[in-house]
Amino acid sequence: MHVLVTGGAGFIGSHLAEHLLEQGHHVSVLDNFATGRRSNIAALGGEVELIEGDIQSYERVNKAVAGCEVVFHLAALPSVPRSVQDPLTSNATNVIGTLNVLLAARDHGVRRVVYASSSSVYGSSSGITPKQENKPTIPISPYATAKLAGEGYARSFHGVYGLETVALRYFNVFGPRQDPTSQYAAVVPNFIGALIAGQPPVIFGDGEQSRDFTYVANIVDANVLAMDAPGVAGRVYNVACGERVTLNRLVGELRELLSSDVEPAYAAPRPGDIKHSLADLSRARTELGYEPSVLLRDGLERTIEYFHAELPHVGRLIGAS
Repeated sequence: MHVLVTGGAGFIGSHLAEHLLEQGHHVSVLDNFATGRRSNIAALGGEVELIEGDIQSYERVNKAVAGCEVVFHLAALPSVPRSVQDPLTSNATNVIGTLNVLLAARDHGVRRVVYASSSSVYGSSSGITPKQENKPTIPISPYATAKLAGEGYARSFHGVYGLETVALRYFNVFGPRQDPTSQYAAVVPNFIGALIAGQPPVIFGDGEQSRDFTYVANIVDANVLAMDAPGVAGRVYNVACGERVTLNRLVGELRELLSSDVEPAYAAPRPGDIKHSLADLSRARTELGYEPSVLLRDGLERTIEYFHAELPHVGRLIGAS
């Protein structure tokens, strides 16, 4: 079928586009390359239809959506710290952009929109207990608030216009193609890059905060399942591994895999960050048939292998920053 991946030049989007191409689908990608990379598109072998543009423009979104049966909406301005620094731009991209995608999907008769949400929508709720989709959401950061607004719009478009929407709450995704050099780099590539460069990875807080780290292949699997699963329109699902991992343990695993004796450095907690994040996967298992296929250790090994093979200069880049 003809599918669109918004943000398809990004870290997660390019993996999804690649998998969809392998399945034989006609894949279009909409991206403005604000955070995505042209090299990620080049890695797809020229088989993808690229539409360059910003999701804040309804005109560009409308052009990209035309003729598509399914839309995977991954385009976003990521990062909690970025949203704390610039909430206006975060809102414009992550809320207005999402509304444009839903409007275009409605207007073109798209069968289903799969929306990339975030575990950050849970915020400070429920302590260290697993996050369940039916529990209250108490977002802290502007980014989390915007992602929750996108969920609300997706649910509204299903209820009011009959557009099938499925929201997936991603938990701390990591893997190949993730940028370790950005000032907003996610924790796994940030730590790997620092250790390769022989620098202390910086932990904000005491390191006992925990995350449910999720290898990117698991996210791709969940998206593919959400594309066709029956009876799930208007629903939201956690996508994770279901394992609580502290940042101290993560650094320990990486030091062992990289044979590094570099100790982490600790800094003050960052505003907007949550203390614990752990997913309950019961709903995704039952209704989507989702099961994480790549667990933490294997995912870290694959990511390190990519860094060594594809980014041999990463240590120099981190060291110079």
